[in-house]
Amino acid sequence: MAPIIGIIAFLTVLALSLILTRVATVALTMTGLSQEVAKFQARSAFTGTGFTTKETENVVNHPVRRRIISMLMIIRSAGLVTIILSLILSLTGFTKGPQVLVRLAWLVGGVLLLWILASSKILEQYIAIAIKWALGRFTDLDTRDYASLLRLSGDYSVMELQVEKNDWLSEQELMECKLRDEGISVLGIVRENGDYVGVPKGSTKLHGGDTAILYGRIDDLHALDKRQKDISGNQAHEEAKDSQKKHLEQQDRQEQKYEKERSEKLV
Repeated sequence: MAPIIGIIAFLTVLALSLILTRVATVALTMTGLSQEVAKFQARSAFTGTGFTTKETENVVNHPVRRRIISMLMIIRSAGLVTIILSLILSLTGFTKGPQVLVRLAWLVGGVLLLWILASSKILEQYIAIAIKWALGRFTDLDTRDYASLLRLSGDYSVMELQVEKNDWLSEQELMECKLRDEGISVLGIVRENGDYVGVPKGSTKLHGGDTAILYGRIDDLHALDKRQKDISGNQAHEEAKDSQKKHLEQQDRQEQKYEKERSEKLV
């Protein structure tokens, strides 16, 4: 009986842990963090893995985010210990090999089921609605869903790009980079000393150590992050411009189709 109770306890605590980290991720997203940063910070807090980064400072300096992370840390203290004890209990007390295999099968099956549920987009939508209501009901702080405001859906996202010394962007003015020709917009720049440049001008220069906050298609942002200051970097820039030109042509056709269908409906 003890092994069965241990398995049930283990899966229950693991399920609660996954739900709590998902709730924390959604809650942090509601406060303005990107999905990836929110997920990383939630998991970091729950597992007790410490990282000293500017992202962590942004979390600590925000009252709502700090409260969410603090709650995860408190729950972690009891949660991880319970998971370990339940796992030990579920795998002890066996006298026969087949019993061990059956218990392991139950454990693996239960973990896989919980993983599938934790990855459910439908569940995430319901949690987002609940957390948004709770934050709006019990706090008066800025908890707007910036992902929705910026239309971070489909292929588009906001990304922080750390500018290194040998990066293609380094030591160039924004007007020289012509990122808009690639379909990428620069929302802001965090200087190495912590200063922030919002809505930078074309004459603003990027330096090694700066962090550029960019908006564009995800694949284009990742490609730009890998681009080096050499001939191949310039060639990649020209290819990205050609790709964006084709994308705009396709977008124009889509808009023309929409306008035509809308006009026909109004007639």
